[in-house]
Formats: sequence, structure tokens, C-alpha cells
Amino acid sequence: MSILDADLARLDGTPGTLRDLTGGRPALLVNVASKCGLTPQYTQLEQLQEQYASDGFTVVGLPCNQFGGQEPGSAEEIAEFCSATYGVTFPMSEKVEVNGPGRHPVYAELVEAADAEGRDGDIQWNFEKFLIDADGRVVGRFGPRVTPDDPQVTGAIEALLA
Repeated sequence: MSILDADLARLDGTPGTLRDLTGGRPALLVNVASKCGLTPQYTQLEQLQEQYASDGFTVVGLPCNQFGGQEPGSAEEIAEFCSATYGVTFPMSEKVEVNGPGRHPVYAELVEAADAEGRDGDIQWNFEKFLIDADGRVVGRFGPRVTPDDPQVTGAIEALLA
């Protein structure tokens, strides 16, 4: 079974799968948080969405409150914050756990992939990024401090879409 078939509700609670959120397109999956020092990355994530959506690509935000309690809000509060503060238009999932015994099945598979330095395993912090192809295979992993507009990220997206 592909991670695309894993149950994953939308932020508004609508049941579905990761495939529903990606629309069957290549995607950048990001564990996001509203009260993190890295939260301004939402700006670059939205820019990626705007730049590559017409090429069949999407960003998917997966809110997570496991790092310093930096995503404490309700689904409605998260949606309002993302829309009002950063103009987010990309799809967002329900809040998920990315590490530990409650790790969401999507992340159980994602953490098997290594980044460019060969590091795999647990998510380090908010805003860790995974680039997946249309079949749900991980083709890139980028640490939290690698910004969405970093050439490593944009180059990997462009290579995937070529």
C-alpha cells in the first residue's frame, strides 16, 4: 500500500487520504506549526505552491504540536492563522504526530528516507520537508532549516516535474 492511501483527514475534518490532499500530484509534505521560529517559512511554501501548481505540484501542510507545543490551536485557529497571516492556499491536514508511538502512518514511512547528509529516522523539528512523487515515493528530504526556496528544494522539485 502506498502512503498516498493512508487515512488522513483535511484540517476541516473532512475524511480522506493523503492522495486526496495531494490530488495525485507530486508534493512537498511539511510538518508545520504556527508558533515556531521557522513559521515564516509559510511565505516560501505558499510561493512554491503558486509557482509550481500549474505544473501539477502541490505543497501539503501537516500541523504538528510535538515540538515545544508550537501548534496548540484548534483546526479553526490554525486555518485562520495560516490564511490571514500567510495567505496559505495549499491543502492542510488534520493535526498529526510525526514521532513516537502515535506517529501517523504517513510519517512512519517518510522517516525511513534519508536526507542529503544520510540522516533518516525521527523528525528533527517543525518544518522538515519531504518531496514525494505522484506515486508517493520519497525523492527528497530536507531539514527544518533548509528553506523552501533553497536551490536544493527548488532544484529537486524542478527535476521531479521535468
